[in-house]
Amino acid sequence: MKFGKSICVLNVGGTRYAFTREVIRDFPLRRVSRLIACATEKEVLELCDDYDRDRNEFFFDRHAQAFVFIMLYVRSGKLRFVPGVCELSFYTEMLYWGLESAHLDSCCQKRLDDRMSDIGLDTLSEGDIGDEPQSPGESVQEPELTCRARWLEKMRKTFEEPNSSLAAQLLASVSVIFVIVSMIMLCASTLPDWDTGQLSSRNRSPPHKNAAVCIGWFTAECIVRFLVAKDKWDFLRRPLNIIDVIAITPYYVTMAMARAGMPGAGLGVAGVILRVLRMMRVFWLMKLARHFLGLQTLGLTLRRCYREMVMLMVFVCVAMAIYSALAQLLEHGLNLGTQNSDYASIPAAAWWVIISMTTVGYGDVYPVTIGGRVLGGMCVVSGIVLLALPITFIYHSFVQCYHELKLRSARYARNLSAEMLR
Repeated sequence: MKFGKSICVLNVGGTRYAFTREVIRDFPLRRVSRLIACATEKEVLELCDDYDRDRNEFFFDRHAQAFVFIMLYVRSGKLRFVPGVCELSFYTEMLYWGLESAHLDSCCQKRLDDRMSDIGLDTLSEGDIGDEPQSPGESVQEPELTCRARWLEKMRKTFEEPNSSLAAQLLASVSVIFVIVSMIMLCASTLPDWDTGQLSSRNRSPPHKNAAVCIGWFTAECIVRFLVAKDKWDFLRRPLNIIDVIAITPYYVTMAMARAGMPGAGLGVAGVILRVLRMMRVFWLMKLARHFLGLQTLGLTLRRCYREMVMLMVFVCVAMAIYSALAQLLEHGLNLGTQNSDYASIPAAAWWVIISMTTVGYGDVYPVTIGGRVLGGMCVVSGIVLLALPITFIYHSFVQCYHELKLRSARYARNLSAEMLR
């Protein structure tokens, strides 16, 4: 800004906010940060409703309470709807200041999606607001991306968002095919004839040599996704990316062991490690979570309901400790003439407790005394009750997550259809 004082005042609906020019320059709201690039008052008035040169005050005739919540997002990074304000009205305020629906918390995103679905809107854009004039020179003020940054963003969406474009869908389809092929090869490798053919080779080549193509694809995909990621550390912390590394690494460890002279399956500890590493390739199936809505819903539900899952585990563990101790006492510990050897210890009785609480009932372990049978009935009934209590919360969270991901997938599909029609 080539005019005005060092202190800038934003007057939004009668509420005044004072900031230094340095803060305005790096302000998270795009409309505010663009003020610093204005050279004339005419350019300023294209971004705000009025301007006072003497006080260096910018006037915005917008919803003051909504801007308070937007400022809370600027300070804390959390954006939620204003209580008592229409979701679409608040979303319009967000678009005016340069925010998108992705900045909202997940619960508020669902509310916005539900509201748009109810009135038949696909999405809102800045062109729908009607307060910001569109001029040819205005786009120059937008923070432009370099050619390299645009290419990296396009590559990131292609690899991370399967429904973002036609190329992303083709890439996802190829990845799914490789996952299916690799799983078929993994299942076939456990057949006796396959294993005999591998062991009969004198050259002792690396096991499952044909899997090199699948491994090469997964490795290249993982490397490219890492290179185009915005935040490398955040990329490494994501569960699906950790699973990718866990699934890919065993093949290279197997090759290293083979070159070190330990390729066989019967070389003691080395052979056990080798077989464990081979079976870890089953984690490739988790890659399907990027392409299938059901697996994504399951993962999101588990992430949001970890407290309920912990509570469920606590219920089960407490019940196991109580019932296994009582069962061991009634069936083996009282020495009443009938001692059931299946309940010789509390850990052994714990197996009977867990299969009874989950109503599996293999029948391999069962009580023979009257007291043990009464305890078994109580164990089954209490298991049903204890497991049902947190399941209700998990079920509702699953439905909510499925609804959110389904709406997000529908938006991607609409964008893809519009892209193909251009």
